[in-house]
Amino acid sequence: MIAIIRKVSDFLNYTFTIGENISFTLKSILIVIFVFVITSIFLKLFKRLIYRTLTNDAKVKFKSIFSFFNYFIYTIVILLTLQNNGVNLSSIFAPAAALLVGVGLALQTFIQDIISGIFILVDQSVHVGDIIEVDGQVGRVENIKLRTTRAVTRENKVLIIPNHKFLTSILFNWTENGVITKEFVQVGVSYKSDPEKVKRILIDVAKAHEIILKDPEPFVLFEDFADSALLFQLYFGINSSFASNVVKSDLRFAIFEALKKEGIEIPFPQRTLHFANSLTIKE
Repeated sequence: MIAIIRKVSDFLNYTFTIGENISFTLKSILIVIFVFVITSIFLKLFKRLIYRTLTNDAKVKFKSIFSFFNYFIYTIVILLTLQNNGVNLSSIFAPAAALLVGVGLALQTFIQDIISGIFILVDQSVHVGDIIEVDGQVGRVENIKLRTTRAVTRENKVLIIPNHKFLTSILFNWTENGVITKEFVQVGVSYKSDPEKVKRILIDVAKAHEIILKDPEPFVLFEDFADSALLFQLYFGINSSFASNVVKSDLRFAIFEALKKEGIEIPFPQRTLHFANSLTIKE
């Protein structure tokens, strides 16, 4: 019996050599397999616990994250287990480290996109259907992936946004506080105009538009005394901010006609130049 145990022990401790520096025993391989199975069971349990708190839509998004996380954990666990069981991996670690540094520099932006995608999915700062503005581009989010986010612009063009843009640029989420947004159009009128009359005209024009909401009610701000005009801003609420540019265009057409009908002038910039010989030129 002792002889059999000794033979089994010798067999398990038999050293296999690959090349000049890599060596391992059958026992170390069995230990790696055992640790791999335990790690696999642990990761599956961890995944189930996390999935219990996620919606079906979130589960689809997190699938790629868990795959990436699993591969990373398996690699680290296997390498550490081999190293701790007497397997000389120094000949692998040295070139691998240099390779990883080079790959890391080459894929720096790619890695930033992956990390940013994880933050977006975890933080829930952007959802499918949200209307966002990044670097002056406005679009409705159609899909959030691990590396990129896809949105459709008002012109029905697909906007592909690298996820690191959400960390390095200012992000405006137009629908974070709900679908209702407040917009405004600005108009300048002559100094001869009655401000109260202009205010009534602007509010009447806004209330006549079928898309503009009655609650909150449209209102007007007397913004400033400009060089050539009195500046007013007409604020209004809509529940389709993606079409705000169309609504603003409609209002400008209607305001122009309403002011023209009432004889209120929309002035253009003018300059008066005075010369030493009393000659005056107007532009």
